[in-house]
Amino acid sequence: MSEIITVKNLYKQYNYYEKEAGLKNSFKGLFTRKKLVREAVKDISFQVKEGEVVGFLGANGAGKTTTLKMLSGILYPTAGEISVMGYRPSERKKNFKRQFSIVMGQKNQLWWDLPASESLELNRCIYEIDRKDFDEMVDYLTELLEVKELLNVQVRRLSLGERMKMELIASLIYRPKVLFLDEPTIGLDIISQKNIQDFIREYNKEFKTTVILTSHYMNDIEKLCRRTIIMNHGSIVYDGELKEVNGIFGDDKLLKFQLDSDIPLDTIAQYGRIIKHENMNFTLQVGKDEVKACAVKLLQDLPVNDFNVEDIPVEEGITLLYKKEEV
Repeated sequence: MSEIITVKNLYKQYNYYEKEAGLKNSFKGLFTRKKLVREAVKDISFQVKEGEVVGFLGANGAGKTTTLKMLSGILYPTAGEISVMGYRPSERKKNFKRQFSIVMGQKNQLWWDLPASESLELNRCIYEIDRKDFDEMVDYLTELLEVKELLNVQVRRLSLGERMKMELIASLIYRPKVLFLDEPTIGLDIISQKNIQDFIREYNKEFKTTVILTSHYMNDIEKLCRRTIIMNHGSIVYDGELKEVNGIFGDDKLLKFQLDSDIPLDTIAQYGRIIKHENMNFTLQVGKDEVKACAVKLLQDLPVNDFNVEDIPVEEGITLLYKKEEV
């Protein structure tokens, strides 16, 4: 498969000004202001192949949504190169806009007081879709998402999960080659999340659409994406298969234990790196070769009530990656 998205040395900076509190400083700011620069995305490079489903992970403010907005042409990059289907997104050419779609879980494109069918008809006119192709696609998508009977219901009367399904339909009726999904399951219950996941998987299988997905729900990423790009503070700290995240920490284990009484943190830190502690519960990260000796010493020296040795789970492996500048 050939690359459909190519990103090289991409940067995005925001300029803003520091303002001190108080009326006096407000007047002062009219004449002299301290300019500050925030790097939302800094020197990232990656490629995505046609038909691939790639997960974007990162804490709030890591640069995921900013990257998607630059890939879709909503934002102009400060520096670097982007190619999506051979187009430069910032030029916003008509043929480019007809071949990609972006769905943002916290923003609506459907008219709130109109039934979804009327918003879909508007999109048909905007994208100049043949009536027969439009009807076939709407039938296919509404059947797949099980919302055909809701097409003529006002959008504001739909549940959050039903609205998100309609948002997906509105974004896919013109069969885009590239689909950007920014938190598509945010706020949804478990059943609605699963329905959206199943739909994205089936749609990708049917139309070989390239999908880039951002989500804070690990279940979304695990169910849909073989490859994951993890961002932290605007930089890529990992790009590879999700299952290999723990391979980075393959020589480490987690010691989880509960104490009967308070012990100073300095004392516990002698046995390993403290990853987490809450009340009397602790999690230490130690080298695999040190697990046995560390466990024996810990059990002998401390008032341990419960004890367990575990591999680093995906979620915690990703949390550790968030704290790294690069891997």
